[in-house]
Amino acid sequence: MSDTLSQLAAVLEQRKQASADTSYVASLHAKGLNKILEKVGEECTETLLAAKDCQHSEDKSDLIYETADLWFHSLVMLSHLGLGPDDILNELARRFDLSGLEEKASRGK
Repeated sequence: MSDTLSQLAAVLEQRKQASADTSYVASLHAKGLNKILEKVGEECTETLLAAKDCQHSEDKSDLIYETADLWFHSLVMLSHLGLGPDDILNELARRFDLSGLEEKASRGK
């Protein structure tokens, strides 16, 4: 599963160096963090709406599609900030064997 994320992260890093005229990812980086965050927010909203719409439906394809868009744009955001999927996967691995309540309390929030 993480092979796909690793491959995508490598492609995203390559595309950062591409021309903004020929690469969607490069164009996002050229527009800056605010534009990338706008896209993450947009995709988040679309994912939430798709989840709500598919709650009572057998067809989950829109939710899968929108979640893929959200993950993609989140990875672009991480890449822009010098992070990648391994940083997130390592944090998730760290949380194994912690209850969600314990983990949240450890952050002091």
